[in-house]
Amino acid sequence: MKRKLILKACMAVLVALVGLSLVSCNDDYEPIPVKLEDVPGNYKAKLITTQGNKKTEKITDFEAKKDTIKFDDFQVERIVKTVIADPVKAEAAIVAIGKVKYNLNYTSKIDTQNNVVELTFAPKVLELNIPVDGTNKNTKVTFKDNQRGFYVGQDWSLRFGLIAEKIEVDGVQLTPYEVIKYDFPYCLKK
Repeated sequence: MKRKLILKACMAVLVALVGLSLVSCNDDYEPIPVKLEDVPGNYKAKLITTQGNKKTEKITDFEAKKDTIKFDDFQVERIVKTVIADPVKAEAAIVAIGKVKYNLNYTSKIDTQNNVVELTFAPKVLELNIPVDGTNKNTKVTFKDNQRGFYVGQDWSLRFGLIAEKIEVDGVQLTPYEVIKYDFPYCLKK
């Protein structure tokens, strides 16, 4: 009885191995090479904003041109909440500011070995007038690129990130200040 059970188990394993060996692999896959012209377009993106242990995730839109990423509604909530400590006043200021436009310049080059377009960013200073208590706080946010961006040929997505490394309010740099990270881990063309 045991011999029949062992024999049946061995046969089942043998049949499974033969079945797997019949599955063919297609090693002829040739990726479509990316071009610099592939990057421009309208994107829907996942944005992860992090400051210390505070993290928010949001879906946002932007347009990529030949050398610029254009945001019609750049997310400034974390910046405003850093400048204005009172949460009620900060929320009122966010509503009053409305949509903030921001252009992020970049240069691009093709990495043929990895089939990606590398983007190197040259962020501009973002200037905001944040209304609080009847006055405007003239705020300047200095960004730096914390990593190169990539337009990936395999799934046709764009990935990049920025850091708001310092904030000045009325000419005075905020200290202490914890950097704000803007990560765009996955952006798809619409």
